[in-house]
Amino acid sequence: MTECERSHTIPAQPEQVFEEASDVGRLDSWLPEALHVDAGDLPAVTVHEDRTDEDTAALFRARRDQMRLEWGTRDQGSYTGWLQVAGIGSGASEVTVHLSFFDDSHDPGEETVRDALDSSLRRLEEQVRLHGDTASG
Repeated sequence: MTECERSHTIPAQPEQVFEEASDVGRLDSWLPEALHVDAGDLPAVTVHEDRTDEDTAALFRARRDQMRLEWGTRDQGSYTGWLQVAGIGSGASEVTVHLSFFDDSHDPGEETVRDALDSSLRRLEEQVRLHGDTASG
């Protein structure tokens, strides 16, 4: 099993960050660019991966009371992940993403995963900023 975890501070209220992260219709705007989510009958979703050109049946759950997202493969149980948003004061939030790969075929390698998570967290910050500016402007 391989695991990877990354954190990033976003200068926004945790509720705002969670709302952006949990919006299934906008996941593609911040997820790794090679992944595309098609929401079915939630919690069921389909994830298309450009790298393999394959669709994978998955689950996606937003736990608003915990400001936590959880996801993973549906049938084979080869991959899971979670995202946690926590307020850290002064109107800022810390977002932590954790991935677990139970099957080597789903693991693109530590450096690739680390880079993709860092990029995704920066893209999430940008989306929060863009939608926050729109909401307040």
